[in-house]
Amino acid sequence: MTLQLPERIFKAYLFDCDGTIADSMPLHYKAWKKALGEWSCEFEEKLFYAWGGMPVVQIISTLNERHGLNMPVERVSSRKESLYFELLPQLKAVPDVLVHIEAAHGRIPLAVVSGSTKESVSASLAVLKLLDRFDTMVCAGDYKKSKPNPEAFLLAAASSGWRRNSVWYSKTPRWAFRRRRPQAWPPLKFRRRGKGPRSDGHNHLANTRRQARSC
Repeated sequence: MTLQLPERIFKAYLFDCDGTIADSMPLHYKAWKKALGEWSCEFEEKLFYAWGGMPVVQIISTLNERHGLNMPVERVSSRKESLYFELLPQLKAVPDVLVHIEAAHGRIPLAVVSGSTKESVSASLAVLKLLDRFDTMVCAGDYKKSKPNPEAFLLAAASSGWRRNSVWYSKTPRWAFRRRRPQAWPPLKFRRRGKGPRSDGHNHLANTRRQARSC
């Protein structure tokens, strides 16, 4: 096991999906290239990895702006997702992360925080036989501000009832996607208040910048 967790006790683990749990980034790129190629839209591999974590619809809208195109966002999004689903038989889990998931399952809550759609994340986890390992999934459409804004992390932590210093998040940093090296990030600074999640946990973003630096 080469992915090392910080040495402390955590009450929940949050995982990114693409490139962290699932070695899916190359498959997503293949799907993007084919879907966008049908509209004569270039999408360089370097840019694809730089935009890791950006929701699908946001990627298409941004590419429209960059290239002066008018691709129908929902249609291209649906096409890209269907192409990715066709490639799912090739999908494999990232071994180092899988070890931690299996070790923690049933012991503490596990959640997925992803920029992909819930359908895409669910399909990936189902193929890997990991769907039942996660108590919570926060995906594109569940939040308004994409990562690294902490809104998605706050939603996942609130669903587990924990805040400050008790939640650990793992993702693959953008520079490491091609190297397939997931990274253990510093603990998210969440704190549990009372016996359950804070009622305002979904909207408590007044200190966004400070929390974002912890993500």
